[in-house]
Amino acid sequence: MSNHEVYVPTPREVLAATEKPLPRSLVTVSAVLAAIGAIVFILGAAMGQDRTWQALLFNWLFFASVSQAAVVIVAVQRIATARWSRPIVRMLEGYVAFLPVAFLLLILIFIGRKHIFPWATGGLPDVAEKHQYLNGTFLISRDLVLFGVLTWLSLWLVAKSLRLDAGLFPDAGAAWARGLREWLRRDFRDERREIFRVHTVQGRLAVLIALGYGFFYSVFSWDLSMSLDTHFQSTMYGWWFFMGAWLGAVMTWSLLVMWWRRFLRADELITEHHFHDLGKFAFAFTAFWGYLTFAQYLVIWYGNMPEETHWMYLRLIHPWMPITVAIVFLLFVIPFFGLLSRAAKVYLPTFFAFAACSVVGLWLMRYIEVYPSLHVQSKGAPFGVWEIGVTLGFLGIWGLCYAAFMNAFPRMRVTMMTSPYRDEVQVPYDPETLEPLPAHE
Repeated sequence: MSNHEVYVPTPREVLAATEKPLPRSLVTVSAVLAAIGAIVFILGAAMGQDRTWQALLFNWLFFASVSQAAVVIVAVQRIATARWSRPIVRMLEGYVAFLPVAFLLLILIFIGRKHIFPWATGGLPDVAEKHQYLNGTFLISRDLVLFGVLTWLSLWLVAKSLRLDAGLFPDAGAAWARGLREWLRRDFRDERREIFRVHTVQGRLAVLIALGYGFFYSVFSWDLSMSLDTHFQSTMYGWWFFMGAWLGAVMTWSLLVMWWRRFLRADELITEHHFHDLGKFAFAFTAFWGYLTFAQYLVIWYGNMPEETHWMYLRLIHPWMPITVAIVFLLFVIPFFGLLSRAAKVYLPTFFAFAACSVVGLWLMRYIEVYPSLHVQSKGAPFGVWEIGVTLGFLGIWGLCYAAFMNAFPRMRVTMMTSPYRDEVQVPYDPETLEPLPAHE
């Protein structure tokens, strides 16, 4: 993103700066939160509380979509052969560790589908196409297959990134993951050849993941979110959903980079330039999310069709209006105007505040997608022990997954930061002959 000078450290410097073990308290807190969430969910399910399952859904929509969007950003960095993000992109790759767990949680959601989805209890309008598309067997099958495929591609992409560091620095990481690192470095050859081989495979995977994300998460948004109101339909809903997740990934990435820089005391490796670039990234997609939101609202408003307007109207009356207005300010107004200046991007307290606002706003966005459609007659916005408990559980599970990943492997892309061949990938090479390829190939 920026054409500024880059400090080139040695592998020893990078590993020494990033090997500090995560505090046990962080893992303990995550485990306690996960346990609390599990207990609350089990109690709620045993008591027949529909809201427990609904809280499971809206938190899944938040955590799974943001985690997948993070891997898509990693893929886009590869497509663009970006260099600016090399010291910090591993902190984004760690999100992939949650996706297999998200797959299991999606199965759990479908097990409790009668507590959540109108299509699971026969509550569909008399429209033949909706009966066909929202057929339970067809819907569950396609969602599990699509999510499984995208998770597999995501794990493959990140594994290729890890292969370079596992091959050259097999002892970098927790002892419990030594076998995994050995598996990743299997048949590892010389450094230069492996860099080109990994770069080539990642390029193909990155394109598949980027295209799959746009299509698959549009399907998920229709099946798991828009279908909660069986009369509503919007052609922009998929874009609005998956680009909201993209924005959430950028903002959570920014928050984590701030934390890692302070925790590792890696000021020479994570510089002001990285936060300026992240801030520009965050600002751009805040603006894009605002554009998508207004575009969807405008089309529904001037179309004035009851099957569309009722969805917006419901969220703009009591008891949902305060939450809707808060989302607009948290996700757009505050970060958009706050991140206009360079100073707000590189001064970490302000950047932290704006990024945190955006993350909370997206979480509320997922809530407002789900709950008004299922609690139309509610006199107050349902939010209590079930929603809080399940949210804490998701935070704990996600934290455990992320911590395990970041403990198992180097916290930065050591090879691509330090190798003398790191920038040769800007030009296409044949990974076998190590000869430059014609541009059209």
